[in-house]
Amino acid sequence: MSTKVTRRWGTASMASLLVMALLTGCGLPAAGQPVTEPVAAGPLAGGPATTSARPTATTDVRPSSAPVIPVSYPATGGNRWSVASGEKSPGRATIGRLLRYRVAVERDIRGLPVADIATAITTTLNDPRGWTAGGAWRLRRVGADEPTDFTIYLATPGTRDTLCQDVPDAYTSCRNGARVVLNVARWVKGVPRYGASLDTYRQYMVNHEVGHKLGYGHERCPGRGRPAPVMQQQTLGLHGCVANAWPYPKGKVRYSGPVGAYDDEIPRREGAYSAR
Repeated sequence: MSTKVTRRWGTASMASLLVMALLTGCGLPAAGQPVTEPVAAGPLAGGPATTSARPTATTDVRPSSAPVIPVSYPATGGNRWSVASGEKSPGRATIGRLLRYRVAVERDIRGLPVADIATAITTTLNDPRGWTAGGAWRLRRVGADEPTDFTIYLATPGTRDTLCQDVPDAYTSCRNGARVVLNVARWVKGVPRYGASLDTYRQYMVNHEVGHKLGYGHERCPGRGRPAPVMQQQTLGLHGCVANAWPYPKGKVRYSGPVGAYDDEIPRREGAYSAR
């Protein structure tokens, strides 16, 4: 009899405590707030952090991630630039004439951090199939305050026209003196009927325009079904060739085609863009 009374009293007491906790908000999360275990900011001095509390099987504690900024850009930016830092170590090539380049991204372009663009460009230029494979060149990325031989710009379509100073089309990329200008519209969208990945097209963009800086002109498709030379205007058409991003796809002999260009029509001008 006394045992039953004790159990009944204990249950009532626990219920009372729960009601008090709900009324005062002590020890319980606010409405809508997820229940998670505390996460230490880092190890304690003298050894790893320890805790007596252990997550339950249903607890899922993950660090918060930075918000993803969608890619967007106006038709014409303000011609203001963010410049990437230089490479921490020399490029792959150890022989040949050294050319130093900067990477700059127009500030009106959102969602494409300059560090990420610089990494993509430098990875392309340091690839063993790239321009350094023949032994004539070494290419090294430098920062804003260092001497440079040319600058690679990722520009809005309208600023592309300003920098290129050619027939304005807001569609293609170009090389103008020490300016290697990559049109952000092509970087983001690629081109129709290219037949390869967007990454491959971006590698082609970089190698084609840098190739102009190194002194190479346009070339044609050497034969149906063969790889397109990197100096072919693949942006405007493949003319029976298949997409190829590399000047030295198989080693130390440059892959090329007949000198010349096609009379391809340039697509209509493009405006602002926002990822959906």
